[in-house]
Amino acid sequence: MSELVVTADGPVLRVVFNRPDRHNALTWAMWDGLEEASERADADPAIKLLVLSGAGGRAFVAGTDISQFTAFTDGADGVVYERRLQRVIDRLERVKVPTVAVIEGHCLGAGLIVASVCDLRIAVPAATFGVPIARTLGNCLSMNTYSLLVHHLGPARTLDMLLRARTYTAEEAHAAGFVAELCGPDELPERLAAMEERLLGHAPLTMWAAKEALRRLRVANLPDGDDIVAAVLGSDDFHRAVRAFLAKEKVDWQGR
Repeated sequence: MSELVVTADGPVLRVVFNRPDRHNALTWAMWDGLEEASERADADPAIKLLVLSGAGGRAFVAGTDISQFTAFTDGADGVVYERRLQRVIDRLERVKVPTVAVIEGHCLGAGLIVASVCDLRIAVPAATFGVPIARTLGNCLSMNTYSLLVHHLGPARTLDMLLRARTYTAEEAHAAGFVAELCGPDELPERLAAMEERLLGHAPLTMWAAKEALRRLRVANLPDGDDIVAAVLGSDDFHRAVRAFLAKEKVDWQGR
């Protein structure tokens, strides 16, 4: 079965991250499929809404598949990686129709990035949100991703999340405004259907204008951060942490 399931349900294009045994951790093929789904949403005039969810109920997406990092040899590989992700994230953010992330379980790392560029997020109380890289891989984010987190959470919450490797509860994410709607798992299908119906009844150009205006405001003064990515993803700490993570061993951070 495909790791990314994309189906047209009338005017709704549904994308399901489908690796439940790995908490839907994203492979390169899934990243590519997400970009293709974004293109499809814009190319098909019958599609009026894009909805993303994770299979299995335990995770939306719990990050990128860590085994892919074993191929990195230096900081340049990290820059290429972040640019590749940035291309997909940017394409998803630019989708003209409204986008909704349906979040059950873990929404971590790359999953939080994907959810952050969706226009609305609906979640169940058991959902969790975070980027715990300070205690796992010792890597860093792209400048665009830092901007997304600050845009949604503010600088204080963003630093709290990143420095303490803190995972936010669904209630905290809802209180911060990141989650638009919080409901029990039994209510989720009905509440999602109501959200979809409401969006499908609104003026498409008005909604596109709001999406695009906010995107332009966010990226207007976005600085380059390739030097940060190269320094961190080219470090000994990062390479040792990837090996330790896969071996389920503790990392001894050296700061170099």
